[in-house]
Amino acid sequence: MLDYETADGVATVTLNRPERMNALSSRLCDELVAAFDRAHRDPAVRAVVLAAVGERGFCAGRDLHEAGESDAAGEPIRLPMRGVGREVFEAIVECGKPTVAALFGYTLGGGAELALACDVRIAADDLTFGFPEVVVGFGANFGSVMLPRVAPLGVAYDLLYTGRRIGAAEAKDCFVVNQVVARGELSDAVADYVDVLTTRAPLTQQRYKAMITKGRELPLSAALRLDAAPNPYLSEDRKEGVAAWREGRRPRWQGR
Repeated sequence: MLDYETADGVATVTLNRPERMNALSSRLCDELVAAFDRAHRDPAVRAVVLAAVGERGFCAGRDLHEAGESDAAGEPIRLPMRGVGREVFEAIVECGKPTVAALFGYTLGGGAELALACDVRIAADDLTFGFPEVVVGFGANFGSVMLPRVAPLGVAYDLLYTGRRIGAAEAKDCFVVNQVVARGELSDAVADYVDVLTTRAPLTQQRYKAMITKGRELPLSAALRLDAAPNPYLSEDRKEGVAAWREGRRPRWQGR
């Protein structure tokens, strides 16, 4: 259901359930949690790409077949914001490395929430993004928290209240995605972006990730005094960066 590969400092986590349009089953969510925790703990990983296999879409959301089978068996539903449904998005948000989602086709419901959990979203021009939970009586709990942090508030209300789907151009206009490229160029665009990430100072990136994640809800005075993650000013990498600049060469980061 999930593939995990590392190369050149990049961990690629790939949803591989194309027969169900990569719908989020309990097992797939468990595997996603393990994958992002693995990337978080691996010092050799500099960035994480969340990708998907298939032609029709990145992820269609929750596996409604599994939900229906559970209902028929009289099993209690896994409530949102508890258990796996909460942990999978937390694992992505709290991963200490930059995370990039490679989106295409149908990116709906839980798939849209996976995208919003990532730091940066690069989309193919065939993207269809939305939250259809209101149509089937579910609730996009994580999406209702994250979407208004990314898109204008009125846009968030509109998409969540109506279940309306938007294309790539509108998604970029309302800041849901960072970049739109042709479908055939998606892999190259993501690779080019993470290549840049892996040339930058890792401790500084980790610091930014922690400061943004933990500081955005704090009052300004408290956020300015937040001391999260390693301090790059006290690192050997800072000295290396200055030396490399003075010598006109690329820095050799050590992550310490």
